[in-house]
Amino acid sequence: MPDTRPNVIVYLTDDQGYGDLSCMGATDFKTPTLDRMAKDGVRFTNWYSNSPVCSPSRAALLSGRYPGNAGVRSILRGHRTASGLPQSTPTLATMLKKEGYQTALTGKWHLGLAEESRPGVHGFEKTFGFMAGCIDFYSHIFYWGANRPGPSMNPTHDLWENNEEIWRNGEYFTELIAKKAIEYIREMAKSNKPFFLYVPFNAPHYPMHAPQEYMDRFADLPWDRQVMAAMISAVDDAIAKIKDELERLNLTENTLSVFTSDNGPSRESRNWLDGSQDPYYGGTSGGLKGHKFSLFDGGVKEPAIMHWPARIPEGQVIDQSCASMDIVPTVLDAIGVDASQYEIDGTSLLSHVVDGDDLEERAIFWEMDAQTAVRKGKWKLVLNGQLVESGDPVVEVHLSDVESDPSESVNLVDSEPEIAAELKKLAEDWRAGIVKRWEEQYADSDHEYVAHGMV
Repeated sequence: MPDTRPNVIVYLTDDQGYGDLSCMGATDFKTPTLDRMAKDGVRFTNWYSNSPVCSPSRAALLSGRYPGNAGVRSILRGHRTASGLPQSTPTLATMLKKEGYQTALTGKWHLGLAEESRPGVHGFEKTFGFMAGCIDFYSHIFYWGANRPGPSMNPTHDLWENNEEIWRNGEYFTELIAKKAIEYIREMAKSNKPFFLYVPFNAPHYPMHAPQEYMDRFADLPWDRQVMAAMISAVDDAIAKIKDELERLNLTENTLSVFTSDNGPSRESRNWLDGSQDPYYGGTSGGLKGHKFSLFDGGVKEPAIMHWPARIPEGQVIDQSCASMDIVPTVLDAIGVDASQYEIDGTSLLSHVVDGDDLEERAIFWEMDAQTAVRKGKWKLVLNGQLVESGDPVVEVHLSDVESDPSESVNLVDSEPEIAAELKKLAEDWRAGIVKRWEEQYADSDHEYVAHGMV
């Protein structure tokens, strides 16, 4: 008897701003594949990553937990012995593998390079990509930490398949991701078992590299914006190729696909093998306040799309607050698995996107260094909020009505003192719980973070 459970594909971009899709407001370039996916499914206007930086955001997406509860609270180092996501934390891959799914990853991991932290340990049967925070798109060399102290931090080649180092020098990494994803889909489609494919792109994270054919499409744009548009367009084309393969294999109808990004746009780039840092302004948060590293919405609010023709009605736009940690419980719900057997902080969105049921109002929390934030309903409170990495706090307590003031430009602390006090206590109590658990369960683990405090 054929297995009727859906295939699952999760697409993730890296450092993509809220406004950097044409269906999310970009006017200087088009993303037709993702626009069509949104039109044929659900587009979320208040979707959040669970961290403003890479590693903890990915830990939350794959575990369904807040990053601290998953065991990853900041950016992990990139040398070959760096540990990361604890083996005790189940991922969507381990959960689905337990249910008889085939599992594969093609793209960026960034949840540990040590053998005990790699994707194969966390439920992925087939893997292709790199383990650290970024790579040169053509040489596949990691050089982000080249000028930092620590073991093996000189530029290091970082491209692997099924735990074996491989070399594909000169091939553009975004295109390699699509090629390998299609190869894995073809292999997995031969079985009667459904599959889970995780496709975390490195783009548009630095280094800012794009093939000339994509650069030529946007020759009229300033260089920063030109290369951003080129890199995202290459991602859009890569997803188009994957979707074409699904269509060819008659898998489109019963494939649940999710697209989002890990955090807001970066304001710096390292484009050379010496790790030199340069200012960069190509990405846009769509008018939101803050960037990568910030807990204002510009750092954590992301584009998001969900698509499943067999179940999800087309043409939906959902304004309720959702988060990347909601993907795990939604997928489990979609395949008929009781999520209560796992520790999960997210909420299933299935009945909301399929039947239009309302989501129960909840508070969503974030932490980053000294920053803590919470959103509940229309209210967003940020404590010690920064706009960029290592910046001074903008203000100790900032309260916004993000429905009427999405740019968080007006601080309502003085005019709404009771709401500010309520949310401040919620945020501080939640942060205290994260710290307590960290100290009890994870603090003695061999985590190596990059220049960020653990407070």
